[in-house]
Order: sequence, then C-alpha cells, then structure tokens
Amino acid sequence: MSNSLTPKSLSRSLLGLAAALLLAAGAHATPKIIKKVPPEFPAEAARQSISSGSVRAKMNIDPDGKVSGVEILEAEPRKVFDKAVTRALMDWRFEPSGEKQTHEVKLVFKNED
Repeated sequence: MSNSLTPKSLSRSLLGLAAALLLAAGAHATPKIIKKVPPEFPAEAARQSISSGSVRAKMNIDPDGKVSGVEILEAEPRKVFDKAVTRALMDWRFEPSGEKQTHEVKLVFKNED
C-alpha cells in the first residue's frame, strides 16, 4: 500500500482544509456592542487649540462582555486623546460570548467650538 497523494486526493484534502478554516474563522465573529460610551473631548486639547484627531485602539473583552483592557495602537496627535479614549472604552459592554475576545475601533475627534 502506498501512502502517496494523487492530484485528486490532494485537491479533496485542500478543499476540506479550506472549509475547516472558513468554519473556524466564522466561529469568531465580531463582538456585538451593547453599550457605547463616547469619549469626552479633553479640555487640555481645546486649550492647546487642537480641534481634531483620531485614535485606533484595541479592547480586550472578557467572556462576560466587559472590557478588561485597552491598548492604544495609533493616535494623531500622539498622547492627546489617549486617556479620554481609554476611559470611555473601559465602559463599553459587549454581548457575552463565553470566551475572551479582542476588538479594534477607530475614534475620530472633532471639536466644533
């Protein structure tokens, strides 16, 4: 008996692997947000005449849907809106999934005053 793969059996194996990967990817859907808290525009930014910016952050979400940590990935301008974003995102809530998850968001600041 030979253990070699024929082109047909190799193609069936790859199809099975692709289907398994798609199922695995589908099992980790985007967490559903059930409570959003908008960040406050920092008074210090307004005093410095900074009227806009953006922050991209990653949240660690516990199995019960609570945010357990926030990591700032990008910020423009740097260090201006980070604390406001972290405070707000720690109050966000997600639908419980029974497992730890992460979720990235980008928040854009614009002060019209």
